[in-house]
Amino acid sequence: MEAKDLELIEMYGAEDTQLKALWEQHSTYEKMLDKLESKTYLSDTEVQEVKELKKKKLAGKTQLQGMLDKYRQSEA
Repeated sequence: MEAKDLELIEMYGAEDTQLKALWEQHSTYEKMLDKLESKTYLSDTEVQEVKELKKKKLAGKTQLQGMLDKYRQSEA
């Protein structure tokens, strides 16, 4: 995330619960991926879990970016 995006999340996250929830979910997925990807060997189940987490993270980030775009437009 860019610094400007993080500022917008901080600014609007308190009043926009969906924005805050998406950001928290994104952060959780990031931590889970980091933990799995730090392993030297992944089982087949873990490889599948990494794929699923990446898909979920991307879908959430897409939603998050859409919301942030609206806030950027309202500031302009």
